[in-house]
Amino acid sequence: MKRYGPIRGKRSVLAVWASLGALAVGLLITAAGSDFGALVSSRPLKRQPASAPQLVSIQPLPSAEGEMCEWMPASASFSLALQQGAAGVASAAVPGSSADVETAKRRPLRVIHDAYPSYSAVAVDVTHNEVVLQDENLFQILVYDRLANTPPTASMTEPKRVIAGEHTKLEFNCGLYVDPQTGDIYSVNNDTMDTMTIFSRDAKGNVPPTRQLSTPHGTFGIGINEERQEMFFTVEHSSSIVVYPKNAVNEDQPLRHIQGNQTRLADPHGIALDTKNNLIFVGNFGSMKEFAAAEAGSSQSQAAPGSGLPRGRAKPGYGKIRPSSITVYPMTAQGDVPPLRIIEGAKTRLNWPVGMTVDSDRGELFVANDAADEILVFRSDASGDVAPTRILKGPRTGIKNPTGLFLDKKNNELWVTNFGNHTATVYRLTADGDTPPLRTIRSGPLEEPALMIGNPGSVAYDSKREQILVPN
Repeated sequence: MKRYGPIRGKRSVLAVWASLGALAVGLLITAAGSDFGALVSSRPLKRQPASAPQLVSIQPLPSAEGEMCEWMPASASFSLALQQGAAGVASAAVPGSSADVETAKRRPLRVIHDAYPSYSAVAVDVTHNEVVLQDENLFQILVYDRLANTPPTASMTEPKRVIAGEHTKLEFNCGLYVDPQTGDIYSVNNDTMDTMTIFSRDAKGNVPPTRQLSTPHGTFGIGINEERQEMFFTVEHSSSIVVYPKNAVNEDQPLRHIQGNQTRLADPHGIALDTKNNLIFVGNFGSMKEFAAAEAGSSQSQAAPGSGLPRGRAKPGYGKIRPSSITVYPMTAQGDVPPLRIIEGAKTRLNWPVGMTVDSDRGELFVANDAADEILVFRSDASGDVAPTRILKGPRTGIKNPTGLFLDKKNNELWVTNFGNHTATVYRLTADGDTPPLRTIRSGPLEEPALMIGNPGSVAYDSKREQILVPN
């Protein structure tokens, strides 16, 4: 997952494996005591003595070594490429002697890779009694029975259906919505695939989406107002909210934007719509851009077609790091508008608010507080530096880096996706404190840690502490 903010580079799946391959080769060189700095600084790359370690090529790596669980039911005809065993990787030809070719085929000493799904978002199809989970680690959508519960002795729960593969256009899929009438699955991709994909309820395997929409780079959260037939997206990199018709496709343009200095949007991620009171709730991580107003009379001073937002630009090098916050806007807001109110301050405990959902009937706002391993509940009319009315947190809850929430009003349940431990957990709506979940869906062994590697942009080695540093 983009862990988080505008820090993921644009890479494909193979490029991620290539980054890890570079790490393994770099470790091999370091272990052998060679001067890696001299090796990479020379232009062009000079050959070292034949006996010395040499970086000769970078190849895509297989997903993992050893045995893997079968994810698709036995009746399915689809198997995930990421979970296939590796009999070897074909190497590109390297000019030179046969020794050069053999060196190019050399396998890494080890691979750092999370082989299990990590859930980033959740939605419940109450009509069909199914729960849909986004897997941002292996780029999948997994569908389970709503009452599934992984026993402590089991390694995982097998999904009923899996949507995954090259044709699906799923990459760093983080936002999720299930149409309550049709069961269609709306999946927002972040970072490397500027596309929202839509699948039919019964889709499975490596299938193309039934519909897709080009979205701004860095789109993360999704909320849909069924009454107005509008889709709302948060966009991290431009600190904005964009609104499209629900039936928008391909290159269709948004109806309006919310963006600008007055909005107080700061690296927005989570979004929740209160359709009863016509409000938009947005979770901000805190990286705030400063926008320069366009000069009067210039072409940039004209409103962008269909956006409701005057043309301007972010000022390079200008901005602020503010505390995490929740900003609230009218449902019809557009342009550079100030929020109606802001929830922000030490008492709020906000620390990377990601998934959010509103219970309009109870007047409550639920917030997945990622960096603090907790679910916060505020009054939906809260404002300023206010404490939550209750907090779901503790070792018995099973909550670890929560990123997704869903309110199942039909069954009075709250669903949570835990990106930090391969689980989705479900609680009563009124759960508080260190309360164990009613049920848990687990996608990996009980004590298997989630590595939370989300599109690593580079790697480094701390020789003093003997640690590998991976910015995500």
